[in-house]
Amino acid sequence: MERRLIPGHSPYEPIVGYSRAVVAGSCVHVSGTAPIPREGETPTDPYEQARLCLEIIGGALGEAGARFDDVVRTRIFLTDTDDYESVARAHGEVFSAIRPASTAIVVKALLDPRWRVEIEAEAVLPS
Repeated sequence: MERRLIPGHSPYEPIVGYSRAVVAGSCVHVSGTAPIPREGETPTDPYEQARLCLEIIGGALGEAGARFDDVVRTRIFLTDTDDYESVARAHGEVFSAIRPASTAIVVKALLDPRWRVEIEAEAVLPS
C-alpha cells in the first residue's frame, strides 16, 4: 500500500511529528486543520477561521490528488456553540452539494486560545 506524506506550513508539524495529510492507498486523511495562515495573523471571526481551515484542507487535498468532491467525512471542533452557525455556513459553502458525513464537536479549548475552530477531513482518491 502506498503511504505518502503531504506537508503543510504549520510550525507544529515538525515539533509534534505529524503531516497535514497522509495518503494511504486510496484514502486521504487530512489532520485537524487550525486557522493558521501562511503569513499574517489568525482571523478573529469564526466564519473567516473556518474558511481558512477549509482553504488549507483544499490545498492538502490537491497535493494528494483529490478535490473537495472526494471528501467523505469531516469533523468540526468548536470552542463555542455560538460559533456553530458561522462555521456551518463556511462548511456548507464548500460541501452543501457534496454532503460528506460530518460531525461537529464542542471542546473546552484548542491548542492556541485564538483558534475557535479546527476541521479534519477524509477523502477517497478518484479511481
